[in-house]
Amino acid sequence: MSWAGGVIMVETTKNTAISTTWGTKIAKPVQPKVAGKLISKAKRPLLVVGGDVLDEDLLKRAIQIGKKGIPIAATGHSMKGFVDADVDAKYVNIHSLGLYLGDPQWHGLDGNGQYDLIIVLAHKKYYINQVLSGIRNFTDLKTLSIDRNYIQNADMSFGKLDKETHLKALDELIENL
Repeated sequence: MSWAGGVIMVETTKNTAISTTWGTKIAKPVQPKVAGKLISKAKRPLLVVGGDVLDEDLLKRAIQIGKKGIPIAATGHSMKGFVDADVDAKYVNIHSLGLYLGDPQWHGLDGNGQYDLIIVLAHKKYYINQVLSGIRNFTDLKTLSIDRNYIQNADMSFGKLDKETHLKALDELIENL
């Protein structure tokens, strides 16, 4: 963490080692404040959460993001965390969602049109990297990973973070929505 004008800023752009990659483009490291502003400026953002979101601390923050008006695509078994939350969450299979996002005729989970920013959180790295590879190579959608792991096939990603730093980064992101 560092101080900037008396405000604590969480450092999320370090430790972006790549374990596997295909192609020449990799995710740009992004700070939480910048990620929050990017999400705020998107016309149709979609938060795509995986099963790891059922961690109590992560679920709390995902719900806070959803309460800011960002729809949630709950993949895997993550939907059970959103059943009684007052957010716009819908279940969808992650691999199917990857295909839908590549279809310009698809009107979104709510029928209101294509999304312009896909935000991913709490997925198994090997699954989400493959889905994002397809989105990166076959669509014009922008993607942002706010996960603990550096996800190289996103357009932008937090670096590899320990749990405590990740939660602080999510809090900072939420403050900037």
